Amino acid sequence: MTDQLENSKPILERFRLDNRVALVTGGGQGIGRAFAHALGEAGAMVAVVDVVSDRAETVADELVAKGIEVMAVTADITKADQVKWMVNTILDHWKILTISVNNAGIAGWFDSETMPEAEWNRMLDVNLKGVFLCAQAEGQVMLKTGYGKIINTASMSAHIANMPQSQAAYNASKAGVLHLTRSLAAEWASRGVRVNSISPGYTRTELVNQLIQQPIGRDKLPHWLERTPMGRLGEVTDLQGAVVYLASEVSDFMTGHDVVIDGGYCAW
Repeated sequence: MTDQLENSKPILERFRLDNRVALVTGGGQGIGRAFAHALGEAGAMVAVVDVVSDRAETVADELVAKGIEVMAVTADITKADQVKWMVNTILDHWKILTISVNNAGIAGWFDSETMPEAEWNRMLDVNLKGVFLCAQAEGQVMLKTGYGKIINTASMSAHIANMPQSQAAYNASKAGVLHLTRSLAAEWASRGVRVNSISPGYTRTELVNQLIQQPIGRDKLPHWLERTPMGRLGEVTDLQGAVVYLASEVSDFMTGHDVVIDGGYCAW
């Protein structure tokens, strides 16, 4: 029997992402921006994808300043043709795609009895259909090579009906991401493609900072903190280790799993 412990590379080397190509949707701000920085710092070449070109370019410039090989891509992940173009653009540039982080998403608070149908459709289009379209296009590439890592951003709201805000559509969309992740993982595991997800809790992004400065958000912040055992909001840096772990070879025997990073919110 081969002793894997003796023959394996040192553990920190196994976290490295050298010579790998990663894409991050929603990479122009917030959690996606943090993921792009983390993957690049770990050695990957990174495609920063965002629906707003200026945001993608700004984050790309930040990565270039760190000596990371990067490209900015503008795409609407709810459009299948744009998703295919996104993947083909990356392949044309780097010839491979090893890691995909499907992070783009939107949030919104709506009382269910009055929520407009258009808002429901928009939430599900971006948060669920968009993740599927990306995973489908990425999977088609990775399945051909027999290896790949797909990481979807879900939410602790996929597991719970967090209150006091009304967000049934958001919760449902993220629960869909969770089960889509499991389903794709089961379908593709035998062909070398791992599919996992990360579920952040309340995390301090630019948008959350703006929200909690307004009465509608400021009134809810004490409830969020009271329900979080660690007593604080998460920082985007709290999520970076998980994305590198799931993208690297150290997690090669892990698929269909959700990593909840919520300060303990779901623990009780």
